[in-house]
Amino acid sequence: MKLWDKGYSIDKKIEQFTVGNDREIDLHIAAYDVQASLAHAIMLESIGILTSKELTQLKVGLNAISASIDSEDFVIENTFEDVHSKIEFELIKSLGEVGKKIHTARSRNDQVLVALQLYYKDNLKQINDKIKTFFETLLSLAETHKDQLLPGYTHLQVAMPSSFGLWFSAYAELLIDDVYVLNAVSKIVDQNPLGSAAGYGSSFPIDRALTTKELNFSTLKYNVVAAQLSRGKSERTIASALGGLCNTMARFAMDICLYMSQNFGFISFPDELTTGSSIMPHKKNPDVFELIRGKCNKIQALHTEMLLVTNNLPSGYHRDFQLLKENMINALEDVKDILDIFNYAIQQIIVKDIDLNDEKYKYLFTVDSINNLVVDGMSFREAYKEIGSQVQNNTYEPDLGKPHTHLGSIGNLCLDEIKAKFP
Repeated sequence: MKLWDKGYSIDKKIEQFTVGNDREIDLHIAAYDVQASLAHAIMLESIGILTSKELTQLKVGLNAISASIDSEDFVIENTFEDVHSKIEFELIKSLGEVGKKIHTARSRNDQVLVALQLYYKDNLKQINDKIKTFFETLLSLAETHKDQLLPGYTHLQVAMPSSFGLWFSAYAELLIDDVYVLNAVSKIVDQNPLGSAAGYGSSFPIDRALTTKELNFSTLKYNVVAAQLSRGKSERTIASALGGLCNTMARFAMDICLYMSQNFGFISFPDELTTGSSIMPHKKNPDVFELIRGKCNKIQALHTEMLLVTNNLPSGYHRDFQLLKENMINALEDVKDILDIFNYAIQQIIVKDIDLNDEKYKYLFTVDSINNLVVDGMSFREAYKEIGSQVQNNTYEPDLGKPHTHLGSIGNLCLDEIKAKFP
């Protein structure tokens, strides 16, 4: 069954190519299509297209489909083009002529668009909730390990003293920036496109304000052409926001892989969180963090894909938009999984005691030594030259006791202030 069926058969090769993986990927938006169909039916009854009895019947039919989706019994067989044709078929099968009325005053274009907007809106909220959980885990780890020093690096060379508290809370505060962007994107997708039909509206006196209220959108995408043009724009902005979040997580995962290696040896994880080698029995590999890094880097490339698919399309609907759906949905599902596994694994981190008296950390405190001389009255430039000369002459002796007390330093992490910043 096809929503555009006019009584002739399409070439099977063409059908296979044009349908693609829609049947599989549409399972993610099935519940949202039912939700939008219910709101659309309520609206059709309000303007006299449906009777109250017909609306009641459609509610029963849609609720039955919703229950099958919730119980994971809902299947889109290969005789259907997509989830939308499957749902309409089920309504017609159970309700007869009443089921045939559900598509009145809408097109598959706005049907897909509104289901995707609802899916995006809901999943961005789920991602925000998971970020908050991850954020709180990192702040808790920062508090637990705030007094354990860690070498800081620039250019991967020993630089200045840091701490595990500073490291954990750094990534926690970066997550706040990612949430700011995700919240902006959520506002973009929180606009109702239903009623735009094929992109040019309808001659029916539809009530778009009613469906906006029923679907809990904060506003309408008023202009019907703008609603159609939002297909692709929404995906580009979501991909950009997910890419920013994934950049934060990929860098954190890289730190973890680096710090777990024997040459650093700052942290470890329980054996059951690591994997082994097929020929080297001593190996305990950080595969989970390497996969987090790889998956996050893959998602960062998504914005470029969304941009290139839609970059030079004229206004109106084009089948190119179908190509946005699969990788966009997969990315959202992957980000949720990444946040869950990252939060699960990082809670089990083992922070090691680091001997900062080790010869390789000797110059970690040169800046503190310069500052001591400045406090004693020497100019910064002369103090810099003095400590530099000691380093060159191999006469430098580090001072490990200089406190760092300003806001955001190793001695003043401002964890409460960072927590209060979370949107």
